[in-house]
Amino acid sequence: MIKNKYFVIFAGILFLLNIYAWKEVFVLAQTDILKVYFLNVGQGDSAFIETPQMHQILIDGGPDPSALREMSLLMPFFDRTIDLVILSHPERDHMQGLIGILQRYKADYILWTGIKKDTSEYLAWLDVLQKQKNMGAKIIIAEPGQRIIAGNVLIDTLYPLTNLENENPKYANDTSVVSRLIFVNNSFLFTGDISSAVENRLANSRELAVIKSDVLKTAHHGSKYSTSEEFLQSVNPKIAVISSGAKNSYGHPTPEVLQKLEKFGIKILRTDKDGTIKIESDGNIIKILNNKF
Repeated sequence: MIKNKYFVIFAGILFLLNIYAWKEVFVLAQTDILKVYFLNVGQGDSAFIETPQMHQILIDGGPDPSALREMSLLMPFFDRTIDLVILSHPERDHMQGLIGILQRYKADYILWTGIKKDTSEYLAWLDVLQKQKNMGAKIIIAEPGQRIIAGNVLIDTLYPLTNLENENPKYANDTSVVSRLIFVNNSFLFTGDISSAVENRLANSRELAVIKSDVLKTAHHGSKYSTSEEFLQSVNPKIAVISSGAKNSYGHPTPEVLQKLEKFGIKILRTDKDGTIKIESDGNIIKILNNKF
């Protein structure tokens, strides 16, 4: 597949346009289905998204090569380009696997916060980021008001609320990129590892409607310090996906989080029990298909 991509940055909005060689063939091959995979990466996060126009988006990469192995099953063997990569925050359980992926695949656009960390994994991330830049990748620093348009799929950056490039925060979790994906009448909210304090800040913003979503990727693997009731009321999800490792030492997901989700009647999906979770949407109806690779 030959893919030429164009990003137009305009008034804080990012427009993603694709032109394909053999256009007629690809138009015939298109579907009207959005596919979102919450990859089973153990105690970490990684989500792979394929839009109806065949744009490929990766949010985080987990702590090890698990995401790379699963992506090799989801992407054609000849395709070595990912349209958009988002790193929610530079912690090992979200970043380490992404480093390996970007050593094998080329990214057209990479969105992250640009914060600083004093770890070996962070230095490896900066190295692979520079190599991607040398290959033509566009590096985007997350800011509120950004909108990525990938055909008929929109991705809005909701958090952080300011540009954090070169900042050295005490708690990287609370700098996580929060993204909302919209496909016609369905929406998905990706929350990284934000705490309840950030959740409630979003819930109390003047634009409550922007965080309402059908599917919520629960923050911080089901930690008791995230997924507040106030946030759940504002998001009002039908489905909550928890990405955590089987029998992990943190006790994730915690009973407190599970009880809150059950209290609100939210369907719970867990990678530690269900394996990789595949969710499809035609823009109106969401279907859950579990995949155990």
